[in-house]
Amino acid sequence: MAALFADTNKYDDGEGPPIVEAYHSAIKDLIRRRLDERKCSWADFVFDASYELLTADDMRAIEAQVLESGYRFTSSAMISALERPEAYLPIPGSEGNPDEFSFQHSEARTAAADAQGRELCGQGDNVVEYDSNVTGTARYFRSIKDVADALADGVAPNTIAVIDDSGGTLTAPILEQFAGVICAGGTVRSHLGILTREYGIPCLMNSKVAGIRNGDRVELEVSGHAKTTEAYQTNTEMSVRVWKLPR
Repeated sequence: MAALFADTNKYDDGEGPPIVEAYHSAIKDLIRRRLDERKCSWADFVFDASYELLTADDMRAIEAQVLESGYRFTSSAMISALERPEAYLPIPGSEGNPDEFSFQHSEARTAAADAQGRELCGQGDNVVEYDSNVTGTARYFRSIKDVADALADGVAPNTIAVIDDSGGTLTAPILEQFAGVICAGGTVRSHLGILTREYGIPCLMNSKVAGIRNGDRVELEVSGHAKTTEAYQTNTEMSVRVWKLPR
């Protein structure tokens, strides 16, 4: 029988929710069988054959098998909420009409419209420097309902998401559909910053903005320098601008 790394992993206590153990057992069993059939080692699997021997169809079949046997996701999905209920409280003000909401950060730098009609309405920390700025239509995503509606109806083209959640958890299901992101918290090294970098989505973290409402056309100065970790450590100003454009 093929040996797996998990067989000798002294840091694995083997304890967890039943559905997690059911998945792990099914995956380990599948890998053992494939390694025996292929006559290859664990090292061969890790560095060469993993994508060939374990496919998305295999994972879907395991999921169907686990659910058919009676296991459900509920218990594992509830663990975080039970351990940290305060983290799952609604964001203040997020339950109202999103079309009537606007961030009004006191730190936002604002100015009257320039010669191009662009009204300065704030600034943020640029995650990645791009060749040109990004423009789009602002849309707030501050509640589960906002995200659920987008999942049901789709995200409109050229949407610039305006959000509170620097962890990226709330908007993860629709993140790749955004043309850009304005996040009111975090840093360029927050989870959301990492996710948008990987997806190639322009993003401003730690944003301070004022006067942006759903449907406004905005421009993000993502052609500016990306903020560095050294800038955070030395409190060096490296923010880029956010403008509201004429409709």
